[in-house]
Amino acid sequence: MYICVCKAITDGQLEAAIDSGLCSRKQLFQCFGIGGDCGKCNSEVGEMLDRKRNCRLINAANEILVTCTI
Repeated sequence: MYICVCKAITDGQLEAAIDSGLCSRKQLFQCFGIGGDCGKCNSEVGEMLDRKRNCRLINAANEILVTCTI
């Protein structure tokens, strides 16, 4: 699905970029130019970053719990 119509950037492209280490809107803007034209995608990009960040925190917490119970 297209997240940024202005730059033709899909959710898959953004997820791959975030998974490879980009972790802010500024970095995504520098990489893709996303959010710089009409700005309609900014909220979706922010939500995607938040979801990925929350998943990383949950995974890290689960790893700590597993390590502590061994």
